[in-house]
Amino acid sequence: MPNTGESVGQKPISAKGRQSPKLDLDARPAGEEAYAVKTMTKGGRGADGGTGERELIRRIQAHAAHGRGTMPGVVLGIGDDCALLRVRAGEEIAVTTDLSIEGRHFRLEWHEPEAVGHRTLARGLSDLAGMGARPVAAFLSLGLRREMPDRDGWVKRFYDGLLKLAAEYGTPLAGGDLAESPVVLADIVLVGAVPRGKALRRSGARAGDAIYVTGALGGAAAGLESLRSSQFIGRSSQKNSSEFTARSSKPGRRPTAGGSENGELLLRAHFYPQPRVAQGLWLMRQGAATAAIDLSDGLSTDLKHVCEESGLAAEVDEAALPVAAGATLAQALDGGEDYELLFTAAEGTRIPRAIAGVRVTRIGRMVRRGRKNLVTLLTSSGPQALEARGWQHFK
Repeated sequence: MPNTGESVGQKPISAKGRQSPKLDLDARPAGEEAYAVKTMTKGGRGADGGTGERELIRRIQAHAAHGRGTMPGVVLGIGDDCALLRVRAGEEIAVTTDLSIEGRHFRLEWHEPEAVGHRTLARGLSDLAGMGARPVAAFLSLGLRREMPDRDGWVKRFYDGLLKLAAEYGTPLAGGDLAESPVVLADIVLVGAVPRGKALRRSGARAGDAIYVTGALGGAAAGLESLRSSQFIGRSSQKNSSEFTARSSKPGRRPTAGGSENGELLLRAHFYPQPRVAQGLWLMRQGAATAAIDLSDGLSTDLKHVCEESGLAAEVDEAALPVAAGATLAQALDGGEDYELLFTAAEGTRIPRAIAGVRVTRIGRMVRRGRKNLVTLLTSSGPQALEARGWQHFK
């Protein structure tokens, strides 16, 4: 979805809101200003004998507070009607939201709770990275099924995964909501900040700019395919759903890739993707990128977004693509959920081979839009149209 601008008081807000993509698991792989945002309030045993809402919120609050240290961007966190946030003078606020739904983005029998929590936060952090924004705070609305076996244990482990990643990126959990739901779902809101006028956007590319990507592509999609076709899934399909959920709530139980090193790396790319926040901040601070986007829906789809917003076309060199070991070219182009960054830079701009320890690869260039394809893949057999075959809901 194209970026839109709104305002709160006198402070511009850059909003990048979209549904969290990609995993249809049924089908395929001084001068500071403060802001008020809705937070959790305390309210405990449930009617089913499990922990009720108020007690769960109390535990979440304690869990979120444990070991988080100082929160310079959060004036007031969980416990009041709203959280209060503070940003630095001269900054704009970046806001993004992503929705993760059981059966669409994850399965309780496939994904351990820590991975669900990690992935929930990672996709929002990746959006901030794509804008060159630093994380300020996260807000999570969590829906839980009444009949979940060991619901309390699942919730604790979910927050273990989410808060571990949050600590790594200095992103305090400042609030959210909790409700009973027919399916498990997690709706994450990330608030970030970026110096005024410095945000990386999809619309700034110019003809002749080089196209770069961070890291390797296709690993998450290959990991999902491995997960789907593994013996673990084959055995699990013969058991009932409640047995799946009970087993997935036990620590240390998740599918493996038969001891293959590449297979384990691919599964990790799917379960625990790493958002490129440091790389996005470097690009913003250096003024090196003319446009950027995070690769959540697949390169073929996300590059098309940059072309559309910049009014240009693109050429991609197939031979230059950094395909993850064990992944296919199709997975690198269309798979999505790699959460790498794609960015453009003016010809002659010095782009290092690695940024903050992650390699950077030049894969093509932006060109003027003509009558032909929006994105062209340059192959050994000649140029071919690169259709946008990444993730879209309702298709």
